[in-house]
Amino acid sequence: MSGILNSSIGRKFAMALSALFLMVFLVMHVSINFTSVFSEELFNNLSHFMGTNPLVQGLMQPILIFGVVFHFVMGFILEAKNRASRSVKYASNSAKDNSTWMSRNMLLTGVVVLAFLGLHMYDFWVHEMTVKYVEGDMSGLIDPNNAESGFRYYEELREKFVSPVRVGIYVVAFVLLALHLLHGFNSSFQSIGANNKYIKGLKGFSKVYSIGIPALFIFIAVYHHFTH
Repeated sequence: MSGILNSSIGRKFAMALSALFLMVFLVMHVSINFTSVFSEELFNNLSHFMGTNPLVQGLMQPILIFGVVFHFVMGFILEAKNRASRSVKYASNSAKDNSTWMSRNMLLTGVVVLAFLGLHMYDFWVHEMTVKYVEGDMSGLIDPNNAESGFRYYEELREKFVSPVRVGIYVVAFVLLALHLLHGFNSSFQSIGANNKYIKGLKGFSKVYSIGIPALFIFIAVYHHFTH
């Protein structure tokens, strides 16, 4: 593994695989969250299953955390290597003429998304870990001593989107995520050697994915803000 990561191609390949893994996770994450728009019961049941299932908590969650950390660390390494390789600058070369804004600012959008991810984990993941593993409450109930109180997940989600400032942060972060994905999606497939005959179809799919997934997250936040 260390040998692979020592080469430029190996690092790009590993970066691409981690990106594709996180893209799959985003689909699953937004699918579960979107159920909160039309079914409180379904969202509560799915959230409780994901939050208490040993396979999800003991295996999938650590893999996901590793994937997130690996992706961002590898992104910083690749950016540092790219900057170092561009030590010779040409007066006639214009970055704006040879690349898109997204490709030139992947590090910027990545940093903002990473900062937002920290806020998101503080909002939800840290709270969940505290309730379940510090307080020892695995019931998922609003009132652990009252089985009729119902699950707490739906109400906690809606509560997070009361503040217009927080919703605004979510909207900006997901717009930047869309920009990050628009460039990163195609780069990932190119890095793993996707056949050229599929490139046109992949570009179309990548646009739908890169805009659609963040748009759904934004819709969920805005919906709960205005219907609270």
